[in-house]
Amino acid sequence: MPFIEKGIHHFAYVIKTGYIQWENASKDHFFQRIDARIKVLFLVFYVIIVSVKKDIPSEALIGAFVFILILISRLNLVGLYKRVLFFGFIFGFLIAFPSAFNVITRGEIIYPVLHLSRPYNFWIYRIPKEIGLTMEGVYGVMMLTSRVMNSLAISFFVLYTTPFPEIIKGLKMLKVPDSFLMIITLSYKYIFIFAGTLADMHLAKKSRLAGQVSNAEARRWIAGRIAFIFKKSRQHYEEIFKAMISRGFSGSIRIYRGKRLHARDWVTGITFFLVGVLILWM
Repeated sequence: MPFIEKGIHHFAYVIKTGYIQWENASKDHFFQRIDARIKVLFLVFYVIIVSVKKDIPSEALIGAFVFILILISRLNLVGLYKRVLFFGFIFGFLIAFPSAFNVITRGEIIYPVLHLSRPYNFWIYRIPKEIGLTMEGVYGVMMLTSRVMNSLAISFFVLYTTPFPEIIKGLKMLKVPDSFLMIITLSYKYIFIFAGTLADMHLAKKSRLAGQVSNAEARRWIAGRIAFIFKKSRQHYEEIFKAMISRGFSGSIRIYRGKRLHARDWVTGITFFLVGVLILWM
């Protein structure tokens, strides 16, 4: 399948997963019924705990706790953890893996990889005679990878169980600046608009073809569509901004007063807080 087809299918998958997120967030399960303010506080509190803890057992305990919550909320475990493992592998393991060698992290070598004739010195760096994985380096890689995976699991869990407007409302209650909320909202909406526009353009182009297209013609068409989308996006944003100004927009986001927290929300929030404090104390 050509790379253009793969890209279009990926954009279609973005739209599909967006609607799946809305569908999951509207279900009547455990975490979906909790108020969005409690969920946002849960996200911030537990991400801080993940960053503060410096041992593997605590990170494993946090991961197990989030896994139980995902099970109770009846989310798609395969789809959620597929994303967690993919991004955790890229932004956690691959980035930190070079630090496992004694060239970067000094320590006890547990797996020799390369033997040189002699050590080398480059400015402030020293290349030892024997290069290999160290115990301290491997522990650091495992620690960073577990932190990234736990943070991703918590973030995806909250996103999959909370409608996007409720997340914005919860962030507004936490005094997040309005400009930041506007950027998040417009960017989130534009992803789906851009993906849908690109898929429609590709389908329209493909329906008019009667044979194969040369690589040069395909590159010209892609370059032209990129310029067209950029021009259309800029024009669309200007029209939206003028419409907002004409309707009295002053730069601040007004949100209707949220509902009062129920007893279920208070009990769940206090339970999450006590569990977090227990993990911090361990």
